[in-house]
Amino acid sequence: MTDNTNGQGSGEGVTEAEALLAKYQAERDKRMAAAGQYLAPTGELSHYLEDLNAGDDTPREPVRKRVEALLIGCGFGNLQAAVGLVKAGIDDFVMIDRAGDVGGTWYWNRYPGVACDVDAYIYLPLLEDMGYVPTRKYASGPEIFEYARSIAAKYDLYRRALLRTEIKEVRWNDAESVWVIKTNRGDEIEAKFVNVATGPLPRIQLPAIPGIETFAGRAFHTARWDYSYTGGDANGGLDKLKDKRVGIIGTGATAVQAIPHLGASAKHLYVFQRTPAPVPVRNHQDTDPEWVKTLKPGWHQHRIDNFNSVVNGDVEAEDLIKDGWIELKRIGFRQGPNGLERGDTDYRKQAEIAYMQKIRDRVDSIVKDKATAELLKPWFGPTCKRPCFHDDYLDTFNRPNVNLIDTAGKSIEIRPAGIVVDGKEYEIDCLIYATGFDFNAGNMAQRNGFDIYGRGGQGLSEKWEKGGISTLFGYQVRGFPNLVIQAGPQGPITTNITQSLGEGAQHFVHLVRQAHERHIRTLEPTEAAEREWVDRFNSPKFASRADPTCTPGYYNNNGKPKEGTGNAAFYQGNSQKFFLRMRKWREDGDMLGLEATYDGDAQQRGNAEAGA
Repeated sequence: MTDNTNGQGSGEGVTEAEALLAKYQAERDKRMAAAGQYLAPTGELSHYLEDLNAGDDTPREPVRKRVEALLIGCGFGNLQAAVGLVKAGIDDFVMIDRAGDVGGTWYWNRYPGVACDVDAYIYLPLLEDMGYVPTRKYASGPEIFEYARSIAAKYDLYRRALLRTEIKEVRWNDAESVWVIKTNRGDEIEAKFVNVATGPLPRIQLPAIPGIETFAGRAFHTARWDYSYTGGDANGGLDKLKDKRVGIIGTGATAVQAIPHLGASAKHLYVFQRTPAPVPVRNHQDTDPEWVKTLKPGWHQHRIDNFNSVVNGDVEAEDLIKDGWIELKRIGFRQGPNGLERGDTDYRKQAEIAYMQKIRDRVDSIVKDKATAELLKPWFGPTCKRPCFHDDYLDTFNRPNVNLIDTAGKSIEIRPAGIVVDGKEYEIDCLIYATGFDFNAGNMAQRNGFDIYGRGGQGLSEKWEKGGISTLFGYQVRGFPNLVIQAGPQGPITTNITQSLGEGAQHFVHLVRQAHERHIRTLEPTEAAEREWVDRFNSPKFASRADPTCTPGYYNNNGKPKEGTGNAAFYQGNSQKFFLRMRKWREDGDMLGLEATYDGDAQQRGNAEAGA
């Protein structure tokens, strides 16, 4: 193993692990100084939300109708819910999205190099229904977007979709037992059930940097990429940047994909880095047609479950995915006499050190300038940040027109002509924000731009702010009947996010179908069941596993994991076991933990056992 603790050395009586931990802590302390300052794009910054792909926004007449279900969001969460409703014979539903088309994040994110970083054969949902196999192991953004559109076309979802439409309010009408949804286009739709599938990261964020409103050049967020300025498309070829000096703030998953294309096209590129990304090998490849011929019915769900079991630490007889995610999640496992088994604590620590050192050694093997290489090395543990698998990112810093500017925990300033770091100004023509999305799971109004008002007019954001986040399974909330939140707080969030969305979609469709068939008027958690789930969520067994030595990021709520608004707001247990228990919960059909009222005022109270 290479000893590369940046000159600190282990010293007499100090182990390599202890020296490395001290290095991690020093880096964390340095970067915490610049952590957590973000702005919502409101007021004079609201132009960063402009939809550059909406096309003709023809006015339409307001829609006023009552439906069985209303689906908020047209990404993969509600595409799966909508297909489920169609298959269940429930045709009376409406979909709403502020985007100009379906696809969710794949509608908005069109930056150069955009692609999924999870095996596309499990990331894309409904593959067997659609008779489709992705063309590459990590499908490109354009392919994924077109696939989402093909789902909407096949299942006739466009006629049910109100696009370029923003929700203004969702309010429960107790007398009628319906939700009343109002939009910016004057729509007023009454729906028995509502499914909120806006995802865990629905709203872009900007850095709270002094002078952000003063920059005189072209500026945009990566989720609103301006090809009219850069030229090219999602495959690159940004020819209009050949005489432009470009700055990009951020080095997360989006930036790692976009930066190689910016470096190849811009006259000069400045990459402003707060924290270096861990960038393991990606090993991208085309789909093997001979492999496709071997696929048997049921292969897709089996592959999805296999991946999620492995990344949750379950020992599987076979690893079907064989990629960097599996290598990461199996750190600390070793081959025992009876197959793969977990190593002890010391073995795991050494495995974690070796894994991160392998990533740092890769930087040294690719980046020629030693000073730049040192700045690109991540000094934190393997569970601190989402890895950014890529084969071209590091080599970009060998280009003579690319400079890495590490802020080293110091504040930066934006001026009309450029960016100032540590007293030095870098003049640029274009400024790109790769600063991610708001992960404040507990404030629905902040996340989505609208609030949800349940029984008695109480807002969901207000309830959670006063009493803490409380749900049943992360899907339902007492006082908010017939409402389901996909990928919501206290529910599971997985590496393969479309599986989380799909399982939530199945839960929603099950409730709607049960209510339809059994003449149920309302469904909501019992007080006891919700309390039991909250207690389970907060128990030591399922407490946030965020490493206190981690550098700040969205995994640990920018260095404050105990506040429970970042990744810590989600279920920390084994998500695959959660999904299997919820599948059995649906198969049993008794809806344990829910309270039901029936048409004709008959009422039945569900058993309050919430344990999943």
